[in-house]
Amino acid sequence: MRILSLVTSDNANFYRQQTRQLENRGHTLDTVSVSGTNVENGAQTERRPMSAYISYYATALTSSINNYDLVHANYGLSGPPALLQPCHPVVITFWGSDVTGSISQLSQICARYADAVVVMSDEMADLLNVDCYVVPHGVDLEQFRPVPQSQAREKVEWNSDAYQVLFPYGPAREVKDFPRAQRIVERARSRLEQPVELRTMSGVPHDHVHWYMNAADALILTSKREGSPNTVKEALACNLPVIATDVGDVSDRLDDVTYSTASSDNDVLVEALSDTLRASERSNGREVVADLGVENQITKIEAVYESVV
Repeated sequence: MRILSLVTSDNANFYRQQTRQLENRGHTLDTVSVSGTNVENGAQTERRPMSAYISYYATALTSSINNYDLVHANYGLSGPPALLQPCHPVVITFWGSDVTGSISQLSQICARYADAVVVMSDEMADLLNVDCYVVPHGVDLEQFRPVPQSQAREKVEWNSDAYQVLFPYGPAREVKDFPRAQRIVERARSRLEQPVELRTMSGVPHDHVHWYMNAADALILTSKREGSPNTVKEALACNLPVIATDVGDVSDRLDDVTYSTASSDNDVLVEALSDTLRASERSNGREVVADLGVENQITKIEAVYESVV
């Protein structure tokens, strides 16, 4: 198939992964994205100007007159130009924050008029209240795999004598709620005899992330909202225990995973993190996410494409 792919940010790792895999299967994708990037600056995020989106919408509409089998809009802000073009069927994939955050109303409207809607979790489907295909982003199980912790710690130059807790984002992203992670780790630290270090991860190339996950003793996710966070699935693929707020599909992902907990209660999260660090064991996460490989995701996306063409 020939696909016009509209996306607000084509540097998202999971988007690039999906595009690469579709091309490997013989599909042709032409991508139109918003120029520039959202940049973290201290505690704030600098947003792209409205002019960038006006230019993006115009380019998307102009591009759509070409010979495509369908238009695939990725993220809610890509929905309007996809739906305004009259030539091709439209698939819209929502990523999470576009359904739960500030543009949720726009996403609701776009979902009603798309030929097919893809979401990351059942929770997102319930919020949109339309028929949806639930297709979480896949994990590269060859890249995200267990490696010896001693080897990983040497690679990332972490202290091997302290417990290492990984917060898998930069501290500036408000929705990820780093201060809450700090409070939970501080309370867990007071219960343990061994030192505990809280690590953040900003600017790390995606092909290095698995080293940090294997070097850590636990991953802590304290997001205020999520869809189906890739970082949780990647951590599970490395058998890294996960302590997380109960957002998106995290609770479902952690069901039956050892040394891992999802809860909205800080007391529960502190207790779980303390117990997990004290146990010093890896989880069984990899066997739980075995069906979330990239190949399975792309097969499901292809089925969605076939349903609208």
